[in-house]
Amino acid sequence: MNPRPEAGRTFSPGPGLLVGAAAALIVLALLGFGRLAVADAAITIGMIAIATLITLRFGSTRRPAVYEIEIVPGLGAEARRFADILTEPCLVINERSVLEYLNPAAARNFPRARLGDPLAFTLRDPDLINAIDTAIATELPQNSTLHIAVPNDVWYRASVVPYRMREHDRLQIVISLYDFTEQKRTDRMRTDFIANASHELRTPLTSLIGFIETLQGPAAKDEVARTRFLGIMRAQSERMSGLIDDLLSLSRLELRQHVKPTTEVNLNLLLREVAESLEAKLEGNGLTLDLQLPTEPSIVIGDRQELFEVVENLADNAIKYGGGGGRIEIALEQREGRTGPLHAISVTDFGAGIEEEHVPRLTERFYRVDAESSRRKKGTGLGLAIVKHIVSRHHGQLAIRSKPGEGTRVEILLPR
Repeated sequence: MNPRPEAGRTFSPGPGLLVGAAAALIVLALLGFGRLAVADAAITIGMIAIATLITLRFGSTRRPAVYEIEIVPGLGAEARRFADILTEPCLVINERSVLEYLNPAAARNFPRARLGDPLAFTLRDPDLINAIDTAIATELPQNSTLHIAVPNDVWYRASVVPYRMREHDRLQIVISLYDFTEQKRTDRMRTDFIANASHELRTPLTSLIGFIETLQGPAAKDEVARTRFLGIMRAQSERMSGLIDDLLSLSRLELRQHVKPTTEVNLNLLLREVAESLEAKLEGNGLTLDLQLPTEPSIVIGDRQELFEVVENLADNAIKYGGGGGRIEIALEQREGRTGPLHAISVTDFGAGIEEEHVPRLTERFYRVDAESSRRKKGTGLGLAIVKHIVSRHHGQLAIRSKPGEGTRVEILLPR
């Protein structure tokens, strides 16, 4: 706290000065009535004057100063301006862990934080509190992590730095928070991905090893068993090959994710080629294809091979999992969106549909509504993850709508 100067303040004599003046008057009265010699009166008045000056200089007779609380006594205007432009949250607490300052980034991220409240009212993470306690006790910098679970999982790296102000001899703790939520999610996704990929490859490999041992042993001369086992082994090998192809495709997409495509693609011609490539598969499953295209050419900036893969993947899923409806539909239309004109590509099946709780997770890697059915139909669980990556690279949007008994509609919106 600093004293606040008051403009236009007038002089007011203190009690020490009044007492000294009264004593001097008494001495003069005694001199006037002849009760005190002139020399003694002079000495007495001199002593009163000296005592009065000492009281005025060192006594506690001054008018009490009016105080106001500065938000951060140790930070000057320049330091506060610097903290205010930081993109990372920055908070300052005192040695009692009471919040004294927070910059705009911290105010946005922690709207419940209030100056004058203990920091624990806002941030209750035990690791952070321990780091603060250690920093206060040792006056040494500490590092910690902060995990906030509500309303969404967010992770911060916390730098806790104690600072003792020379002017005020007060200890303050400066807490800087660095958001590493995206890195945390990526690491978790990578771990899950490796675990899932290992599991998906191990199953067919185990099957292959078992059949090979059987053919080398009991079924070595059994022609019927050999023919049957070789057919199963071929199917398992194709499954592994498809899985590896999808994994390589995902890796290539991730490497090019930040590079925006630059070539022109005619979507009308692209969808016709996809329809032609599906003819044998549609006929084999007893399905018909309804292709709806605009009369005007629809040109988009993109990667032709990747967009072909997107539509082919979606159509292949519609045939595999929605074939019970007897037909699928691929449509292209132009529409106006909130961000401007769009090309809308939709692939619709009229099969059994999907329960609502599964829809948000369909683009997760290796996620399957029915794992056993998906494996029987040679699904790798990566198709929609690949679609999502490609659409994201093209700065587009992906939407999936499905209801049990009403089929599934997948729509891609690409900027014109």
